Amino acid sequence: MVNKHEHKHKHGEINNKSIKLVNMANGSLSKASTMIIEGRYCPEIIQQIDSVIGLLQSSRKELLKGHLESCLVEQVKTDKEGAIKELLKIYNMQ
Repeated sequence: MVNKHEHKHKHGEINNKSIKLVNMANGSLSKASTMIIEGRYCPEIIQQIDSVIGLLQSSRKELLKGHLESCLVEQVKTDKEGAIKELLKIYNMQ
């Protein structure tokens, strides 16, 4: 079962790099929307959207790395079956 709580790793730090990446993606997505409204050249808009996707993928990797290194280790100790189900869901295997 997925635990829904404030995401802090066992070392107590919020993943600042992921926050920064998501905020950058949000800004880029807003820019892409504006570009569409302005009728900008399609390849420019596509490049902007690709930037958003890349930033979100990087944020996902950072969050997953932190989760595997700390949160999952603790969860396996108390709920091994739940931890496995959670990983399967993360990797779209469930």
